[in-house]
Amino acid sequence: MRNITVSVDEETHRIARIRAAELDTSVSALVREYLRSLASERTAGTVVAETERERRSRLLNEVIDKIRSNGGGLRMEDNLTREELYDRAAARAEDEEAKRKHRRDA
Repeated sequence: MRNITVSVDEETHRIARIRAAELDTSVSALVREYLRSLASERTAGTVVAETERERRSRLLNEVIDKIRSNGGGLRMEDNLTREELYDRAAARAEDEEAKRKHRRDA
């Protein structure tokens, strides 16, 4: 994968960071996806359809990039303590809340 440098004004950068956070992605991923969409267009204006294999490969690369940007994806502070792991009451309460939310949304 190649790296590029892009300069933008402060306000554009701020808005892009906010939008990326809303989409649970990075500014780099937004730019990458935009450039991919540009590259998929032919000069005559017709769009080259992305094959299923290309789409899956792109999605896999995005997930891998996200994991790498988070420092590998596994952090010790994300682990549950033994007490939290075996707290059945909390697990039941969390399950019930998820069921209530699902019923509300349905």
